[in-house]
Amino acid sequence: MPTGTLASLGVSSDEWLKSLTGEERDAAVVRLHGLLVWAARREVYRRGNGWRVTGPELDDLAFQAAADALVSVLAKLDQFRGESRFTTWAYKFVMFEVSTKLARHFWRRADAPSAPVDWGRLEARLGVQPDQECEGRELLAALVGAIRVALTERQREVFVAIVIEGIPLDALVVQVGSTRNAIYKMLFDARRNLRTALVDGGYLALEHEGT
Repeated sequence: MPTGTLASLGVSSDEWLKSLTGEERDAAVVRLHGLLVWAARREVYRRGNGWRVTGPELDDLAFQAAADALVSVLAKLDQFRGESRFTTWAYKFVMFEVSTKLARHFWRRADAPSAPVDWGRLEARLGVQPDQECEGRELLAALVGAIRVALTERQREVFVAIVIEGIPLDALVVQVGSTRNAIYKMLFDARRNLRTALVDGGYLALEHEGT
């Protein structure tokens, strides 16, 4: 944690607002930037491996996220309502910037989107044991068929991207220009439709919860 961060965490919300809008503004902005960098670095290091970001790129991304978050916080000080600590409110801007920048970085480094779907990854997803290989192969074939016929085009894109290709949800949100809630809803609907198709085909028991 950078020098001064622990002390800054103890500053009240009123003190933050007063210092950021008063004569001590420059010093307060420096302290706030330090906090945002600290928060951004913690977040990108926590999430980096799953987003194909490593090494110096993590630090660069964290500093970019903190800088953009700082601009947003300063521009929206009049929107702070005091419903949470000022630092908690400010960290939300960091989380948003980190998610957005990780997603954009992911797509810049991702493989070509036209690559064929690796349906074999579903075998591991199904957890098929060696003594269940025959049944597992049948279930896999049925599931692939259901993905192709029981889902809408958008549901299929979301299911394949998240479940099979392992694309982070926030990256997909940026790629398709949607929202987290919308993607969650499409994934939920896709799983429900697949479960129904497999139950109707006799591949799953009605009470089975997994896909």
